Amino acid sequence: MKKRKVKILGLSYSQSQVGSYILVLSEMKGKVKLPVIIKPQEAQRIALDLEGIKSTKPLTHDLFLSMTNAFGLDIQEVFVYSLAEGIFYTKIIFTNGTADVEIESSIGDAVILANIYGCPIFVSSDVMNSAGVLINDDGSKLSGDMTDDEDVEETEPERVTTIENLEKMLEHAVANEEYEIAASVRDRIEQMKAKATE
Repeated sequence: MKKRKVKILGLSYSQSQVGSYILVLSEMKGKVKLPVIIKPQEAQRIALDLEGIKSTKPLTHDLFLSMTNAFGLDIQEVFVYSLAEGIFYTKIIFTNGTADVEIESSIGDAVILANIYGCPIFVSSDVMNSAGVLINDDGSKLSGDMTDDEDVEETEPERVTTIENLEKMLEHAVANEEYEIAASVRDRIEQMKAKATE
């Protein structure tokens, strides 16, 4: 099965599905973007990691990291291998140095763990061709074929999360009484606003 390496391009609040977020994965080389709807908790964790905000207490994925480290396991890759009825089927490939094990996961949890472990994220060509969209970095749609384009270099986006998205995450954290996370997100919003006025 042919795979394409992707990275996180953006994260935004979903206007169509209230309470959900859209995670946009982008080919490392090429213009195909893959929009994925994820849960607020997953979006919050991804945004915290991307913004470099650390929670003062361990979160669930941090516990997972501690457990795998204790048992000598490492994540090799995350692979989105299929799409059926709007569900992205994803597996995480672990190794203990001698054997590989594949575990099914939600795409949101898998992307979070890929960030934590620093491992690559791959999407099958079939999924990219069926659910991907050809978009320039400026957001304009392209027409053409979504096949692999090894010669195209993609520039790194300036911001992954916006102040508006962080404000929605702040509201969500306060509503769920996650005050330490809310304080960290609030501080990040203030930093971003201060930079914008410079």
